[in-house]
Amino acid sequence: MLAEMDPSMDFVPRICLDMSFSILMSLGDPCDLARASCVSHCWHEFVVSNGLSKQLCLKMFPQLSGVDHVTESCSFKSDAETGSSNTKEWDVLEREHRVYGFLSHCSRSIADRECILDAISASSTDNFPEEGINNTLEKRDRVGRIASYWSSKGQKNPAVPETLIYKLVGDLCVITEIDVQPFQAFFQFGSPIYSAKSVRFRMGYPKASVDLDAADKSCHYSPDDKFVWTYTSPEFPMAQEFKFPEPVLCIGGFLLVELLGRVQRQEMDGSFYICVSHVRVLGRPLSPTFGVEMIEPSGKFVLKALSYTKESLPESSPRRISSLELQRRVRNLEYILNMLRGNVRDVEDIWDEEQDDSDEEFV
Repeated sequence: MLAEMDPSMDFVPRICLDMSFSILMSLGDPCDLARASCVSHCWHEFVVSNGLSKQLCLKMFPQLSGVDHVTESCSFKSDAETGSSNTKEWDVLEREHRVYGFLSHCSRSIADRECILDAISASSTDNFPEEGINNTLEKRDRVGRIASYWSSKGQKNPAVPETLIYKLVGDLCVITEIDVQPFQAFFQFGSPIYSAKSVRFRMGYPKASVDLDAADKSCHYSPDDKFVWTYTSPEFPMAQEFKFPEPVLCIGGFLLVELLGRVQRQEMDGSFYICVSHVRVLGRPLSPTFGVEMIEPSGKFVLKALSYTKESLPESSPRRISSLELQRRVRNLEYILNMLRGNVRDVEDIWDEEQDDSDEEFV
């Protein structure tokens, strides 16, 4: 149950709404905001009624501005009791508080891992399948004695772009880094590098009428006609690693890599080519804990909380973690779920145990 605060220490009813909003939003960390919502009935009602968890989540991921509404697949009754808790409007606000709060927490607590599930298609391929897009998923530069890479068709105009489309491991993924390694043709004189001048990334989902199972991996035409893009990055000068200043939420589970401009002409035919050895995407998949349902043709979507159990979270990372770290993550997850229900029990223990963990790390 929620605690009662000494009225003389409660600043929320004593200052203006905008000031209270600014103070609580400055917390930044979704865990801190969840704790704040458990301080008292007054604070819980303020956090929930003003949608602070939602506002913080939108601040972290502007891509969520396209959410039409949120749903929960499980029955979830809040422990908090307020004067308006029985109204339909309050139930919606409580639901948003839980869903956005838990999504914010999960987006930070899951360790990065590789997020590409499959290579879908390329805008062109010089020799398919020997130089097909599937080669960009191969971590080795050579398979046996044969170079592994994707190659575009040659163009006399160096401004002609190329695109590569990939399916990610889930409909919702927090993307932190994308690596694109141009191919160096060690078997040609001078070992030229067939790079693009710059690169841009788009993330989104296929339109309902598109059958990706029938897609031709060797070429595709106008991906804008087949996909709805919920995020478009700035144009970056070509580099092997692209670390986003802030994590990006991919909604829909598809990534488009735009390779812009050609720099290397092949001596054999005088044409410009773009070749890529590897593409790797690092991030934090939020499926199967969360899902999305697109609402066409509005461009809006439903954000679904499919489970609030630790078992539904994806595996954190292929790297090994200590048993202490694993126990801490599970414990924190359980605490966050308690707090999002408005349950203040054990809130003090969280601070104590986090401090204990911190102390142990430096022993």
